[in-house]
Amino acid sequence: MGLLTFSLNVTLDGCVDHQEGIADDETHALFTRLMDEAGAMLWGRVTYEMMESYWPAVARGDVEAPPTLREWAVKLEAKPKYVVSSTRQDFPWTNSHHIAGDLREGVQKLKDTTPAGVLLCSGKLATELDRLDLIDEYKLLVHPRIAGHGPTLYQGGLPGTRRLELLSADSLRNGAVAMHYRRAS
Repeated sequence: MGLLTFSLNVTLDGCVDHQEGIADDETHALFTRLMDEAGAMLWGRVTYEMMESYWPAVARGDVEAPPTLREWAVKLEAKPKYVVSSTRQDFPWTNSHHIAGDLREGVQKLKDTTPAGVLLCSGKLATELDRLDLIDEYKLLVHPRIAGHGPTLYQGGLPGTRRLELLSADSLRNGAVAMHYRRAS
């Protein structure tokens, strides 16, 4: 069984707006490595649609992009992508699959059949999966910014505090810190 790892950019005040992070080569290299290490990606519909609207065009070369972004896009194109949605059924982007029905069962089955692990990159979906105790690890990139607005991490709340064990904390040259935590026993 693979681990479900939640990974996202977050500001010091908890903002997870994708436009608030520092998008440089080092940040892209970090997320490319995380994607390489995982067997599959897991998103909610909103994140899927945001990614689908841009990255396939970069992978095809239809959009000008620096080499690090093109590398990310090509790898993302090949990576299995799973989407949780109750409102959309059709996911035409290459290697995209729909998780329908019971959320716990669908995500647990994905974990069970993906030994290399699953990388979860959707904030709202992470809240729901954390409520179901399905997230094993957290790899958050904390950016040296205070956004002063939302959306924020775990905005919908959790039923209780999650105790975590720090596995590593690595500073990037841009001032962001890559934090790796595991659920404490």
